[in-house]
Amino acid sequence: MLVLLAWHTTSSFSRLDKVGVRHPPPLPFIGNLLYFREGFWESHNKLISNYGPSCGYYIGHRMYIVISEPDMIKCILEDEFRNFRNRMSPDLVFKPFADSIVMLRDEKWEKVRSILTPAFSIAKIKEMTPLIDEACTILLNNLKVYAESGTAFDIQRNYGCFMLDIVASVAFGTHINSQKTPNDIFVKYTRRFFEPLIFKPLLILAVAFPFIMIPLLRILPNKKRDEVNGFFISLIKNMITLRNQQDPNERHRDFLQLMLDTRILTTDIVMEQSDRVNQDDFPEALPKKQQVWLSDDEIAGQASLFLIAGYETSNSTLSFGTYLLATNPQCQEKLLQEVDDFYSKHDIPDYENIQELPYLDMVIAETLRMYPPAFRFTREAAKDCSVLQQQVPAGAIIEIAAGHLHYNPKFWPEPEKFIPERFTAEAMQQQHPFAYLPFGAGPRGCIGMKLALMTIKIALLRILQRFMFKTCPETQIPLQVKSHSTLGPQDGVVIKIVSR
Repeated sequence: MLVLLAWHTTSSFSRLDKVGVRHPPPLPFIGNLLYFREGFWESHNKLISNYGPSCGYYIGHRMYIVISEPDMIKCILEDEFRNFRNRMSPDLVFKPFADSIVMLRDEKWEKVRSILTPAFSIAKIKEMTPLIDEACTILLNNLKVYAESGTAFDIQRNYGCFMLDIVASVAFGTHINSQKTPNDIFVKYTRRFFEPLIFKPLLILAVAFPFIMIPLLRILPNKKRDEVNGFFISLIKNMITLRNQQDPNERHRDFLQLMLDTRILTTDIVMEQSDRVNQDDFPEALPKKQQVWLSDDEIAGQASLFLIAGYETSNSTLSFGTYLLATNPQCQEKLLQEVDDFYSKHDIPDYENIQELPYLDMVIAETLRMYPPAFRFTREAAKDCSVLQQQVPAGAIIEIAAGHLHYNPKFWPEPEKFIPERFTAEAMQQQHPFAYLPFGAGPRGCIGMKLALMTIKIALLRILQRFMFKTCPETQIPLQVKSHSTLGPQDGVVIKIVSR
């Protein structure tokens, strides 16, 4: 038994060596889990600095190959997509999130992606503008209180309330009226995914002994999990029932309704050229004239993804952008001038006229370079292959280190400085297209990118019309970050806001 135990502990830790991938020495059972106990942001930098741009590690017995070279990333995300079309499948994931497009694999993913793509077309996103504008009005009323009092405050909390309002109205077809206090059930749900669960004792055991602990954790009762998941599944299914009973002209135009609208012949769906799905990426495409739609469970899965992905990542982007503008007043002043010019021509922002704000685009792009919320993402190799002479065995998890790539001085000189002019049209023509990946790339890139950017742009535009950001003694400089799942401010963003 001892010999078998010793063999089991060490045998799988030779796979990276066999394909020539350097890595830290793994510990028995848990591999390199403790290497990342403080998060992945700084640990990625240390790992790549010590072991090279193509290195690796183990979490339990699962093998990861970390890459941060644009040419290799292009091969995986685009050229060899058929072999890397699936994301890593977590061992512990439950409904409704298990049915989201992020978790689905192979043919199920192809089906849902092809149905959802028209729902994220430019024409459909334009219909979301009034919902975003309404949430912005609530946000501005909250910020006005702090501007009048002159007190320092954590603006990330306000952005959190704002994004909950957006998610509730855009994704769930309802209003939570969060005002200044986030709705508890929504916050509980997002925290289940973004707190450092991996270092809790039960999950450390799951990493060390997955063949025993994973089945056990799946069947063990979890009142909190079941309560929160049940809430969302019940909410979505009740909303679906209500929509089916309503007159089509009375239905709320939101993401939920767009998913319900997909219950039509696929040939009746009209997509703009920029939103078309590349049929080469879907060799088993749905036959023409076939009637397909999302099941209620699949709709609930996409709505839950909207909350998890939309709330945390957009909240963090707005918070980081505010911090960078407050600490770079010359950039903020330039942006304020562009905002004033915009409002001299337009009364309210919409999808078309916000395209007239090149400097705002550059500010957001530079924010996402310096602080990409999705700073790491994965693909799984379906079969043995070679990527630019690097052998990749079947089942290996490829981890794209986008955060480290965004600070590579080869592509981004003086990467620690906030320089929005990196993203002028002329500069980007000279840049490697896979050196900047805040939303991923390829057929499995972020489907909600356009909606997320529109939300962030409209929010900043409306805020900067009335206020400007200022640092104060309580502002944390440099800003500390947390990075177990996504990248976000560790202790919020404390600033002052001044009326213009």
